[in-house]
Amino acid sequence: MVLTGIEISSWGQDFKNGQGLIDLMEGLASAAPELRLRLGSLEPRTVTEDFCRRAAALPQLCPQFHLSLQSGCDATLKRMNRKYDTARFAQSVALLNQYFEHPAITTDLITGFPEETEEEFAETLAFLRHCGFARLHVFPYSIRPGTPAAKMAQVPKAIKEERARRAIALGRELHEDYLAKCVGQVYPVLFEQPSGRHFSGHAPNYMEVLVDTEKDLHNRVLPVRITGTEGDALLGEIVE
Repeated sequence: MVLTGIEISSWGQDFKNGQGLIDLMEGLASAAPELRLRLGSLEPRTVTEDFCRRAAALPQLCPQFHLSLQSGCDATLKRMNRKYDTARFAQSVALLNQYFEHPAITTDLITGFPEETEEEFAETLAFLRHCGFARLHVFPYSIRPGTPAAKMAQVPKAIKEERARRAIALGRELHEDYLAKCVGQVYPVLFEQPSGRHFSGHAPNYMEVLVDTEKDLHNRVLPVRITGTEGDALLGEIVE
């Protein structure tokens, strides 16, 4: 079960009774204990100590969290009119790492937002490395007519794209680091479909897992010990 929407962090605000996303998560986990529960994109300020404490008590909640970042530079975030800064974002990352074992924290990044300098972009790269994301989704900025950003000084297209390439390269490095830290762990893998000589599925951290087998494992959840990596995926063996 995946909770998704334009902004799931706003769930419950219209009720005006103090309920929020974590209350919905607890209700769904209680009503459907046999299903994995996965969250869509979260606004960073949703991740509080109370949220993490209660979320970590839900055994079927997948420890994969997508926090919208967009930039790792406070000056750029201010121009974007974001409601958080890098200190608050880093606090969310630290809380998730405190309450969950090796969670997969992923994010979105925009390169070349209007007026972004090379120094500001360097701050972003350093912040990405500090957070240790499991995966990055990188997009060069594109003008949206009628927005305040459209009236700002634009970064040349070639620079936006060059910065995107650098961010993507860092994202690959961070992803490889995350996968390497999964080796040796045992995960309950939900198997989905054949993939070449392997059967493919996903661990709770949403990393793809490949097992070399001729058996039909479709829709089965089996314990898998991770033995290595292959490209963007983990390799493993079913624990008998």
